[in-house]
Amino acid sequence: MSVLEIKQSLSRMSAREQKEVSLYLLRLRRESPAWRKTTARRIREMQAGNGTAIEELEKRYAGGK
Repeated sequence: MSVLEIKQSLSRMSAREQKEVSLYLLRLRRESPAWRKTTARRIREMQAGNGTAIEELEKRYAGGK
């Protein structure tokens, strides 16, 4: 099955079926070694104090409301 055929098949699915496929693809991505490595690095950075405080995020995105 080609990528085009998969896309066409997805477009014919119900919203519920599309959501199930989306969740499945997300789970596959989270199981990849690259995703795990990146997540582990980000956790180490946060534990080392290199995260962003919630107050900073609120300041950054308050103007977007």
